Amino acid sequence: MIECEKLTKRFDDFTAVQELSLQVRQGELLALLGPNGAGKTTTVRMLSAILRPTTGWAKINGHDVVKEADQVRRAIGMLTEQPGLYSRSSGLEYLLFYGRLYGMNDAEIEKRGLALFDRFAMPNTAQRRLGEYSKGMRQKVGIIRAMLHNPTVLLLDEPTSAMDPHSAKLVRDAITELKSDRRAIIVCTHNLAEAEQLAERIAIINRGRIVAEGNPAELKRQLLGRPQLEVQVDRPLNGQMKELEDLIMIEWVAGDVIRFRTDNPVTINPQLVNRLTGLGLGVISLREIGQSLEDVYLHVVSGSATETAGRE
Repeated sequence: MIECEKLTKRFDDFTAVQELSLQVRQGELLALLGPNGAGKTTTVRMLSAILRPTTGWAKINGHDVVKEADQVRRAIGMLTEQPGLYSRSSGLEYLLFYGRLYGMNDAEIEKRGLALFDRFAMPNTAQRRLGEYSKGMRQKVGIIRAMLHNPTVLLLDEPTSAMDPHSAKLVRDAITELKSDRRAIIVCTHNLAEAEQLAERIAIINRGRIVAEGNPAELKRQLLGRPQLEVQVDRPLNGQMKELEDLIMIEWVAGDVIRFRTDNPVTINPQLVNRLTGLGLGVISLREIGQSLEDVYLHVVSGSATETAGRE
């Protein structure tokens, strides 16, 4: 539903996005991550037919973003980082304005708009002026506007910024429901925990290029290597480590805790428990030390920045 090939945008002698290629299928959410100035917003503006690519191409639902820009704009719902609300209009007046642009009649706009206000825990606020809304409420109105015409493709830039935890969860739940309705969604965010929770795939962009792409588990495995595991026993290990060295790659030992790595945890972990029990040690816990998406992000962004500096 979303596809682009070698998408490039130059502003005079500055290249904001360089030969970017990606695909997002029905029912899939792609989280687009990257530092400020990496090219995320420029990419989204090209995909939404706001900016014209310098070279390369992009299609939304099979419609070319340059040749069929009107069809593209009808197919997408877009939330920009700054929603651009009209503070003197009420929430409902604002939705009526945008809904009419999409060819919706007023009764349809009001029915769907009020339902979305309720869904985002803002009942009885649609008649209030937008200038009276909190920052989090204004962000929710921007999302409601993006969802109003029931689009098949959503492009969301920082959808939960400035929201309290409860409101952010409401938005994440709504995004998950939209994904299950076979929509294609791109979310640009700095919230890495949120990206890991929502996204089937992650694309990390830096200096206008995609420098890593895959699902969170793949990225952790490919970029961070084997996960570290930790076993805790019921008393400190005294001179018993040599009995384990043929079985696991020991990283360190601290009292009753061993951290180690193995190529085959499914086979090795049960053997390790049996070995420890045979040494008279009781196993209290055995767990994987979590590798976070933040670890992946920092590894990729710092590495790609270093490589770029080296080429310069």
